[in-house]
Amino acid sequence: MPAGKIRRGYRHEKDKFALSGLTALRGETVAAPRAAECPVQIEAKVAHVHEMAQEDEIWRGNLAAIEVRVTRVHAHPEVMMEGEPNRIDPDKWRPLIMSFQQFYGLTPEKLQRSELGQIPETAYKPPGWRPAA
Repeated sequence: MPAGKIRRGYRHEKDKFALSGLTALRGETVAAPRAAECPVQIEAKVAHVHEMAQEDEIWRGNLAAIEVRVTRVHAHPEVMMEGEPNRIDPDKWRPLIMSFQQFYGLTPEKLQRSELGQIPETAYKPPGWRPAA
């Protein structure tokens, strides 16, 4: 594990599925497993890695946008649109979203405590970073 993650309080868990109580299912088009309990599971492969902030001495090498190509979508029948075999009904699916290290759904309040949300945001700044004047 990188030293920066250790400083932020991360820990390595070999069996993340056992720790979380989720059931691992084999990916059909990728090596990564998927969680059976998740109503929608998306398999994807990296298409391009776009390095960002290359002109900035401090941020160079610390930011990237990862473009993926979706190779398979799995959706539980209960989130599918009536009469549409290939469409997810947005009124039936309530995804968990991480925003600024906190978990949200489609309501204004947080859904549960986030371990990542306990790490100060400043711990993610690269060495030498200073706010713009």
